[in-house]
Amino acid sequence: MMPINIRPDQLAQEMLDYSRKLGQSMENLLNAEAIDEGVSSKQIVYQEDKLTLYRYDTPEGVTPSATPLLIVYALVNRPYMTDIQEDRSTIKGLLATGQDVYLIDWGYPDQADRAITLDDYINGYIDSCVEHLREELGVDKVNLLGICQGGAFSLIYAALHPEKVNNLVTMVTPVDFKTPDNLLSAWVQHVDIDLAVDTMGNIPGELLNWSFLTLKPYSLMGQKYVNMVDMLDDPKKVKNFLRMEKWIFDSPDQAGETFRQFIKDFYQHNGFINGGVWLGQHEVDLKNITCPVLNIYALQDHLVPPDASKALNGRTSSNDYTELAFPGGHIGIYVSGKAQKEVTPAIGKWLNARP
Repeated sequence: MMPINIRPDQLAQEMLDYSRKLGQSMENLLNAEAIDEGVSSKQIVYQEDKLTLYRYDTPEGVTPSATPLLIVYALVNRPYMTDIQEDRSTIKGLLATGQDVYLIDWGYPDQADRAITLDDYINGYIDSCVEHLREELGVDKVNLLGICQGGAFSLIYAALHPEKVNNLVTMVTPVDFKTPDNLLSAWVQHVDIDLAVDTMGNIPGELLNWSFLTLKPYSLMGQKYVNMVDMLDDPKKVKNFLRMEKWIFDSPDQAGETFRQFIKDFYQHNGFINGGVWLGQHEVDLKNITCPVLNIYALQDHLVPPDASKALNGRTSSNDYTELAFPGGHIGIYVSGKAQKEVTPAIGKWLNARP
């Protein structure tokens, strides 16, 4: 075994540098400004209960598409992940390609919302937003972009209301909820969902967030804070780090009945694959989807493994199906520099080719 070769002068210098960085980091943390929730300008165009529908302002010199793009985010965490910082914003990238971007912000459910069902979210809130856009803009159809669980919601909506959807984009969206490499699914198979909802009403967002973090405990709860010291002497990096931390721990509670149905029908029953999911009087059948579909997945996704998303291929009736693989993770597909250069422009190009 080779001896550890540590020179005293090198060790002293490293300790000196480390102390300097710690001192500078404290100053930068104390001087950090308030962390914003999204960087792009937007306007409220519709509200219902705790839901807010935003329209993002079109950049100067860009002519927006005649067909609006409605982004449906997951109920877990907050949608400003799509607009997290100036140089890493999916929203800004979409606007630059000429998309007329709208986004649903679900807000923060409380105990008054515990009885809200999946049907209320899909045939109620999402359909209300679509109807608002159809009426206000004088269009028959909208483009949908669904993210993670919001992608599953968008698939359900497009299957139940195919006449209202022009194009469908799904990003890191689970379709087969029981692939062998799905750690989250393997864990939730053994959870008594009825007992959890009947006991707590709404499911605390903090509980879900810590469940997600424990899927990769070393990198998500340990290593990043060790590496943090190397960046905190840079004020810009400090603010970007705090933006991510704020988003990670900004976890709304989940409406109890919606959580009950989504976990049981999809994670435990694998409803897109096995069928048997009913909303109102209608069964959800992906074969009802006839519009063009762009399905984007991340190759290193630990929450929605690639095979879980790729299962969408061949399950709709669309004759225009495209897949795009991104060499990154569940979050990197929105915030990495590579995603800004590859994923967002590809979405805009794909949509612009299908007006």
